[in-house]
Amino acid sequence: MENNLILNRNIKLTDYNYELPDNRIAKYPLKKRDESRLLLYKNEEIEHRKFKDLPDFISDEYQLVFNNTKVLPARIYFQKESGATIEVFLLHPVLPTTLVQEAMLVQKESTWECTVGNLKRWKDNQILKRSLKVGEKEITLQAKLIDRSKRHVQFSWEGVGIPFVDVIIAAGEVPLPPYLNRKPIQEDKETYQTIYSKEEGAVAAPTAGLHFTPEVLEGINKKGILTDEVTLHVGAGTFQPIKTENVLEHTMHNEQVVISKKSLQLLLENKKVIPVGTTSMRTLESLYWYGVKLLETTENNDFFIEKLFPYQDRNTLLPDKIQAFKAILKLMEERNLEQITGETEIFIFPGYQFKVCEALITNFHQPSSTLILLVAAFVGDNWKKIYNSALENDYRFLSYGDSSLLFRP
Repeated sequence: MENNLILNRNIKLTDYNYELPDNRIAKYPLKKRDESRLLLYKNEEIEHRKFKDLPDFISDEYQLVFNNTKVLPARIYFQKESGATIEVFLLHPVLPTTLVQEAMLVQKESTWECTVGNLKRWKDNQILKRSLKVGEKEITLQAKLIDRSKRHVQFSWEGVGIPFVDVIIAAGEVPLPPYLNRKPIQEDKETYQTIYSKEEGAVAAPTAGLHFTPEVLEGINKKGILTDEVTLHVGAGTFQPIKTENVLEHTMHNEQVVISKKSLQLLLENKKVIPVGTTSMRTLESLYWYGVKLLETTENNDFFIEKLFPYQDRNTLLPDKIQAFKAILKLMEERNLEQITGETEIFIFPGYQFKVCEALITNFHQPSSTLILLVAAFVGDNWKKIYNSALENDYRFLSYGDSSLLFRP
């Protein structure tokens, strides 16, 4: 019955708005990543420190979980003979595989769902071409619009042994968030990437991780704090504004997640979990709900978490996180899997009951966004106190801005 009460609420977008002056949006990163500021929120008290001090506030009873996705230069421009520019922005692979990590290795031809700028100027099945240098090889990248309604674009290229990821790196532009309102520069290729990024497939950076340096990671390791990595390939939906006054009507786009057997085994050690970023949090909380799904039914055990699945009415008590994770591990052992891949469109808003995460490292987010709703779900109404304090103390906001370490009240 409690979940019905949550879903019957009219959660108003205006309640999660705040005034963010343009000059508080960090347009460029600091030269030294860990010199960014850190707002510490613990026991409902606020402290202002530097990010390099992060290891001082975490004990070995905690485990840090990082998102190791790597940002693709997902924005590709083509010039028509008429002079018109067509912008193609990669969203999700379609053929020959929907798995991002496999799609990166495809050779010769790959079809993706995209957003397309200047779509009206691109005729169906019209081939656009662009010459590229991939390593020492000169190739021609071709793009063809094969399904206008679904925005499916087929890419093809010649050249033996050239995977799609190398083609994208040669052709694409760093997909900076639209609110930065500037063109990317050469330095963004490095600065808009975490130092631990590995798995190509994101179209936006998991920005909470941008503050980490080898020195901060060394400080964490010296304290004996467990660390682990999961993968959530951040989609463009992370920047999609909420356009409905009742936020429950907002469409959440699904994002692909990959979790290893080793990660599940570490989670079963039952440390207190701190996700680095909202993407890691969505991954971990989705993982719990996948365990619930396995325990609830044997009919459909696909790893797909719908946006409101956590809020459904249930006649039985929910399992704890250990029971949920053991259910997933059992499935992996039965299928002899070393990792499991799924999709999540989980929507975390006030009223959500966190099952895995005890604290959160995150940046300061846009007003009236899904991410500010997530923060409000985690710390309650004190999100206003936290954000007011950050504004009053000249913190830098959004992707290239400062950071926070938030403990659950």
